[in-house]
Amino acid sequence: MSTEAVIVDIVRTPSGRGKQGGALSGVHPADLFAGVLKQLVERNGIDPGQVDDVIGGCVTQIGEQSTNITRTALLSAGFPDSVPAVTIDRQCGSSQQAASFAAQGVMAGAYDIVIAGGVESMSRVPILSNAAGKKTGGRMLDERYPDGLVDQGISAELIIARWGLNREELDAFSALSHERAAATAAAGDFANEIVAVDTENGPVTVDETIRAGTSVEALAGLKPAFYSEERAARFPEATWQITPGNSSPLTDGASAALIMSAERAAQLGLTPRARFHSFVVTGSDPLLMLTGVIPATRRILDRSGLSIGDIDSYEVNEAFAPVPIIWQREFDADPARLNPRGGAIALGHALGSSGTRLLGTLLNTLEATGGRYGLQTMCEGGGMANATIIERL
Repeated sequence: MSTEAVIVDIVRTPSGRGKQGGALSGVHPADLFAGVLKQLVERNGIDPGQVDDVIGGCVTQIGEQSTNITRTALLSAGFPDSVPAVTIDRQCGSSQQAASFAAQGVMAGAYDIVIAGGVESMSRVPILSNAAGKKTGGRMLDERYPDGLVDQGISAELIIARWGLNREELDAFSALSHERAAATAAAGDFANEIVAVDTENGPVTVDETIRAGTSVEALAGLKPAFYSEERAARFPEATWQITPGNSSPLTDGASAALIMSAERAAQLGLTPRARFHSFVVTGSDPLLMLTGVIPATRRILDRSGLSIGDIDSYEVNEAFAPVPIIWQREFDADPARLNPRGGAIALGHALGSSGTRLLGTLLNTLEATGGRYGLQTMCEGGGMANATIIERL
């Protein structure tokens, strides 16, 4: 008999622009992660020594993010050295996978209390710096994919071509992401999930990545980010419509979720906010790696016994605007329920942190609207996707 895994709380840092001079760029990533770990246990009155494990996601595990940064962050946060930690990499879905592993461990009886989260400082540890100058596959991969694999920006361009999307709808979706995020921030509705980060310039309390007043007209003036003559020759079907404006920005951030058995929550006098209902992870075509959210969603709906109409809010990560657009089309999903507080285009995509960031935003949306079920799904590098359904309690 499995144990019910519940979410007690989720917190995150504000999103900082992932470049030199960004609001969080002066903070070591271990300190970013330590801050959310420390505040998560403090605001719930948890003795950190009771935590069975801390599972963290981080994608670019090199330099300041190397050597099991989750353990470094845990020690930096003042947790007892008896508490273990592990860092995982499922690309953009790393901390969503961390939450799944945490919940599954509770359900299996291996954990009573566990924290799942993640961190990425894209200003201090640039994306792909752990692969710079290195060939990540060998002869056997070359034999299977003789034309080579591609980066995610090219995948986004190939999706645009296959689904017949145009620049105006990409930019309109992106402007709406900023509009929704700005409205949510102005109403104070991110306050329950954001915890301040102390920096040498003072505390940071708001998302730096939201651009209120972003318009389709302004976005239309941005140039394609991935065009080159060499790429155009290789991919003649591409129309080169991905820009910095319809992509998620480089971002610094961390997030963490407190997950435990329903029984332990009751023993501690804590009120669970949601329970984990269903999980899946799937592989997909590595050339169209961003489409994994579609088979992942099909599989989780089948596994859960729910229909898309049963889901009250959907968080589909906005790595690039085409991803949530094609997802919405494939499932004829209600656009009003799709990333209703804005997505990664406005709120940023701190790779290792994004999974639990989305989970927190999803939970707060369900609580604010009285919704019951929430679905979260993320495309991931290499052709994968996670999907999770939670049920508000």
